[in-house]
Amino acid sequence: MTGTEPVAKMRREPHMGGHSTITVVGGASSALDSCFALAHRCERLWSRFLPTSDITRLNWAEGDAVDVDPLTVRLATAMLAGFARTGGDFDPTLLPELLEAGYVNSRVDPERSTSLPDSARAPGEIGGMLIEGDSIALPRGTTLDPGGIGKGLTADLICELALAEGAWGVMAEIGGDVVVAGEAPGAQGWRIGLEDPHADGEYAAIIRLGAGAIATSSQLKRRWGSGPGERHHLMDASTGTSAVSDAHTVSVIAAYGWYAETLTKPGFLRPTPDYLSWLPSVGAAGCVIDRDGALHASPNWQDYA
Repeated sequence: MTGTEPVAKMRREPHMGGHSTITVVGGASSALDSCFALAHRCERLWSRFLPTSDITRLNWAEGDAVDVDPLTVRLATAMLAGFARTGGDFDPTLLPELLEAGYVNSRVDPERSTSLPDSARAPGEIGGMLIEGDSIALPRGTTLDPGGIGKGLTADLICELALAEGAWGVMAEIGGDVVVAGEAPGAQGWRIGLEDPHADGEYAAIIRLGAGAIATSSQLKRRWGSGPGERHHLMDASTGTSAVSDAHTVSVIAAYGWYAETLTKPGFLRPTPDYLSWLPSVGAAGCVIDRDGALHASPNWQDYA
């Protein structure tokens, strides 16, 4: 502490297939250690590339109930809510299609791969998932892929933890999803740059957040194959393959990271004008950057400029 101004502490670490950065304002000197411990705990619980994770155990349970960590119950509950709010555009049961399209091995550790039982099918029956206490049962053949929602929820959980342990403010950036809470380290508040997908090192926009989250999904980052066979990780349940869209990136501002993540998916499946006019009705704002580099924004996007 310097005078009455809290000290901001920041750390960046490899995490969830990329890097995560956490900034804590004020609070104990051990705050960053606690936050990263939670971040790595979430990855151990939710990675589809780890054979002992809760997600892998659920995906191989063949309909049997599995005792899981309470954090996994929060993830499953968020998945159900995201599926319902987007009318099924966000569907966490498309992992078999993702593997069929070729995304089997980890992008950062090719030695790690995902396998599923022969019964696995997509789309699954997310509505048939049963949650009782810390026990989850998936319908036989239904599998889960945390993907982006796991990153958004991890950022939410980190912010909750930091404030509960006495921090004045916190920003958690997990694989590109950003959640902020409490006091920012400067008078200008939390300012977050939105990367330009067509110009390395440049921003397409800069937003201000007092609290809440911004999540960005892109069809440009996780790609494989070449030419007409090139694929990306954003799947379309109606076709069983990568979504075909003029949207290159979709960014959403919402109250929570997990919620913002679920709301990005419809941006690749719906006509852009319809999607952007819909976002305010579900408590969000957003923008789409298309293949020509043009930024299209929802009517309330300027509230955060």
